[in-house]
Amino acid sequence: MGGVFRDFLIWNCFLKAVASALIVRRHFGIDMEDSVQIRCTRCKNVFRDRAKRLQNGYSRQCPSCEIVLFFDEDSHDSNIKRAMRTARRARKELRESEGVSTRRAASVPRQYSGRSASNSRGTEEDDAD
Repeated sequence: MGGVFRDFLIWNCFLKAVASALIVRRHFGIDMEDSVQIRCTRCKNVFRDRAKRLQNGYSRQCPSCEIVLFFDEDSHDSNIKRAMRTARRARKELRESEGVSTRRAASVPRQYSGRSASNSRGTEEDDAD
């Protein structure tokens, strides 16, 4: 049994190293990750930021060279365009997955059981004391 678990861990690490997190998580049915890879314009280092944050007008410092990156859909930098495009897709997938989960929850009929027989507040006579 330990060998199977070890093989699973090795395979899992391999998949994480080779494929992007979104593809791996979507393939195995795990919750999708909402972070996006960003490549710095100046130092070419890659770092991650949340897809919800990456919208027009957002700015962030590169963690390694500390240059300020401005995120705009109309940017001339291909790294910024790629990050914005990936963030847009990730937000769309997250919205769709949330929509599916809320539709599933809405399809389950709710039953109202009413008030319980016991009244935890007590009676008016108890409040007078």
